[in-house]
Amino acid sequence: MSKYQTHILIVEDEPGIAELLRFTLDDAGFSCEIAYSASEARQAIVSVLPKAVLLDWMLPDTSGLALLQEWRSQPRSATLPVIMLTAKGMDEDKVRGLNAGADDYVTKPFSPKELIARIQALLRRKIPELGQSLLSHGLIQIDTDRYQVTVDSREIELDQAEFKLLRFLVAHPDRIFSRAQLLDKVWGDHTFIEERTVDVHIMRLRKSLGLAADYVKTVRGVGYKLNAEPAA
Repeated sequence: MSKYQTHILIVEDEPGIAELLRFTLDDAGFSCEIAYSASEARQAIVSVLPKAVLLDWMLPDTSGLALLQEWRSQPRSATLPVIMLTAKGMDEDKVRGLNAGADDYVTKPFSPKELIARIQALLRRKIPELGQSLLSHGLIQIDTDRYQVTVDSREIELDQAEFKLLRFLVAHPDRIFSRAQLLDKVWGDHTFIEERTVDVHIMRLRKSLGLAADYVKTVRGVGYKLNAEPAA
């Protein structure tokens, strides 16, 4: 299993179903965290912003629908990919879930293979860098399946943070991101990493990129971006 696993939050109050979901996602190569209530889910989101959430409708303290609406009203979680997972299979229930901001809707009992396919499809739509095996930008080539990066056809060594940062920037060229946005989009964590730590990772990434170091630009007072048209 890869050290660059995609983190998924499971919000499910039935222990048996939660463990089945964990097993299914683990087997597909995802990393998982389980929240058994809305309050636990809120705390999990505060600690680490996951790449996607599997959200049960019926929770012991607050409905999943209300929790989803709460997340959609907050800037940090407004675009968080969410799949509603529930026994409510009527068309009107699906419409309510989708209108509340769910990206997809899966009814119980569910097919593990279908669930994984839906998660992967959602991630490809919402987080394009996770759905592409090969990314390139000027002299930079990224093989996301092998976690290999080359610059001018020469392989370079990157640590996990550098790899994730570069993968994200290459997937979004010429877009400016603040430190806070990079923390959310790349690390998904506002609690344990200070914003200034992003500067350190940028500095290390530039050093590792060598000939392509100038691709990563500082936008003074705003953040960082990857040039849309790097110099040859």
